[in-house]
Amino acid sequence: MLSLNDLNLQYGSKHIFRNVSVQIHTGDRVGLAGVNGAGKSTLLKIMCGQQEVDPGIVNRASWFSVAYLPQEVSIELGSRSLFVEAESAFDEVLAQQEELDRVSEELALLDADSPEIEPLLTRQGELQHLLEGSDVFRIRPQVERVLFGLGFSAEDLDREVKSFSGGWIMRLLLAKLLLKRPSLLLLDEPTNHLDLDSLTWLEDFLLGYQGSMVIISHDRSFLDRVTSITWELSLGKLSVFRGNYSHYLVEKAQRLELERAAYDNQQALIRQSERFITRFRAKSTKAKQVQSRVKQLEKLERLELSETDRTIHFSFPPAAPSGRDVLHLEQVCKSYHTIKVFDGVNLSLQRGDKLAVVGVNGAGKTTLMKIIAGIEPAEGGIKLGHNVILSYFGQHQAQELPGELSILDTVYHTAVDMTITQVRSLLGAFLFTGDEVEKQVRVLSGGEKSRVALAKMLVRPANLMLLDEPTNHLDMSSQEILQEAMAQYEGTIIVVSHNRFFVNSFVNKVLEIKNGKATIHEGNIDEYLERRRRMEARTETVPAVPAAHLTKGAVHEDTAVDKKTQRKQRAQERQVLNRKLGPWKKKNEEAEREIEKQESRKAELEALMADPELYADQERWSAVSREYTQVERHLQRAYQHWEEAQQAIEAIEREVAASEQ
Repeated sequence: MLSLNDLNLQYGSKHIFRNVSVQIHTGDRVGLAGVNGAGKSTLLKIMCGQQEVDPGIVNRASWFSVAYLPQEVSIELGSRSLFVEAESAFDEVLAQQEELDRVSEELALLDADSPEIEPLLTRQGELQHLLEGSDVFRIRPQVERVLFGLGFSAEDLDREVKSFSGGWIMRLLLAKLLLKRPSLLLLDEPTNHLDLDSLTWLEDFLLGYQGSMVIISHDRSFLDRVTSITWELSLGKLSVFRGNYSHYLVEKAQRLELERAAYDNQQALIRQSERFITRFRAKSTKAKQVQSRVKQLEKLERLELSETDRTIHFSFPPAAPSGRDVLHLEQVCKSYHTIKVFDGVNLSLQRGDKLAVVGVNGAGKTTLMKIIAGIEPAEGGIKLGHNVILSYFGQHQAQELPGELSILDTVYHTAVDMTITQVRSLLGAFLFTGDEVEKQVRVLSGGEKSRVALAKMLVRPANLMLLDEPTNHLDMSSQEILQEAMAQYEGTIIVVSHNRFFVNSFVNKVLEIKNGKATIHEGNIDEYLERRRRMEARTETVPAVPAAHLTKGAVHEDTAVDKKTQRKQRAQERQVLNRKLGPWKKKNEEAEREIEKQESRKAELEALMADPELYADQERWSAVSREYTQVERHLQRAYQHWEEAQQAIEAIEREVAASEQ
């Protein structure tokens, strides 16, 4: 267990943390939310001991180990091979095993009445406890499983670490953390350098992880699947929400509504008291009452409204419509020296199509985008339709921005039919506010330049947009603004993104690039992944029968028998699954009734709390406040029970659906 007690941190006049106290228990899965600059990364650094605070603020059990993955890191890993570097995650475990072997040998040589036996037995017990679950004799399979899951190939194992790019180094550091299996994992944007396959693998790994975790991520789908508690940092305070990120958003909206009502009521009380003081200050007959009101205001703990993301709406500048056929690729091939990237890619898109391109890192997603944009040459037919106006966003464009211009001038000079105010508002959506828009581009970080390049591209009229990882440096609110604009966009979009929640709401097709081939799938990312999971499950459950072992007649006969057996088996499986549904449906209904009951009482209490007269009766206000806290607690528990039952029902229904196919 790890706890933070009364953590305070202030930079100038800004409070990063104000009396923050929170605990992490074994098995907790926490998503850390908050606006940019709220102090999320700083909190992780304090929890792992990388940033020092006063003694007694961070406390943890001696057995509770912590490991931290930062967003970016610049380290020199030397010339060791990938496998050896990953294996070094077990250095401490191997040293403990060596010590255990040594202690055991010493014990075997001692007499039963030797005074040295007791301390050696104690140390032996400590080492056995530390090594419990480490599986020290199966290190190689563990290392390979994690490295392959994160996208490395068998050929990579012997490559020198220094030959890998920064993104792959971050994957290696993540692999070492996962192999160490600490009591608490602190992960700051762990999905930034992952493709869809390795991201899905990481989710599954973390779902089976026995330790605790605190995760910062701008990938909402990832947080929804992996976390069950959400911490929110706002105005230096930390609030705890039971449930994943989506549940947090719902509960936060409810809390904000209540917070706003309480704030408005307090402001009304303050104004009323101030008017009374102003009106009767000079009257001696009212002096006692005036003094009482003054003291009351002095003692009053002023409420503050939580930080909220500003509502910014953005729509793409109108462009002339393209023809019905927008893009046609026919037998497109691309090679780099002897390495073949594509071998006969075919693709046709029509006006209004919104396509997500997926594939493992190195499959050629970015190369395909550059070929379509006309940046990379390729063999085969590449044809744009009538009146197609193409706009492309790629990571290289950040380096091509004019360094002497300000952020505002860079975007405004490109914008068509947009006022300075509109451009400022748009830049706010991309995390540039106030005087920041006057900064020269040359002083910006790589991530900031990338956001400027994206904003510049989006204000240019186009009816075919190509976007390569547009959300990499955007926070949740910026992603949602861009996501909404994409959904309303009437042109054609091709997007490469590992952020499923971002693309799911607007894409209608998925292009999978694998082994030099491209396969089109109808639907969004979730539908594509579900179809792929079903296909993989079928492949695993249907054993291959060598053709040489079957005669021609036997093939037909056995197939008929197998189909009949399979139908019977599927029917039995459906019956079993349907029997499983009963208890969960009952729990679901009970939870719904409890939610309805508590929501009704909550609404009654909120109506009482909206009445300014309630605050004049301190005893009644305390009673109402206590009951409201109890109702919220009961409501949270009921929602947890409902979610648990609903997830179980959905899982069983998916099994039923799969058995029917």
